[in-house]
Amino acid sequence: MALKINIKELPPYVKAIIIILPSILLVVLFIFLVYSPKKKEIDNLTASISKLDNEIATGEVKIRKLEQLKAENKILKAKLAKLQEQLPQEQEVSPLLKQISDLGIESGLEILLWKPGQRRVGPNNLYYEIPVSIEVTTGYHNLGTFFSHISRLSRIVNIKDINLTSKMGGEGGLIKARFTALTFAAIPQQEKAKLEAKKGGTR
Repeated sequence: MALKINIKELPPYVKAIIIILPSILLVVLFIFLVYSPKKKEIDNLTASISKLDNEIATGEVKIRKLEQLKAENKILKAKLAKLQEQLPQEQEVSPLLKQISDLGIESGLEILLWKPGQRRVGPNNLYYEIPVSIEVTTGYHNLGTFFSHISRLSRIVNIKDINLTSKMGGEGGLIKARFTALTFAAIPQQEKAKLEAKKGGTR
């Protein structure tokens, strides 16, 4: 038995749905079959273009900064050379330590302990660090004078690990001072090459 529908007798809203439904189906099919794939492709191309634009811009900045970087590199090398002049060769360390000792005596320090430690390689294999453990009896003023003399040396000497204690029964406010004088020595190029090779081999 065939079902017969008289469109004229259908309610108006049903007639409207029947008229609009094909258009809706066409729009949905267009979105899924045409628009979405194309939009995805466009988004991918836009991202690729943006990435290339960034790479091009970075390259242009690097080119513009090349001369500036060369100039900065030259300045840094000059500073390094100047600092290396303040590092004595290892054979010059003994006279430097004697100079420090003499300054202590001239400043009125009574040296109780003077013990150079084992040298160790500093950061980046640029120099040796040579610590000297020192213990003295002196007054505050004399100790300050000694530290002042050390700060004016042409060679680099760092004073660290300072420990001060009052000397019981001492006259004139005497104190006992323990500290480490850290001196530095340049590493010869031949030894530096060996250290770099060893460092590279341990990676």
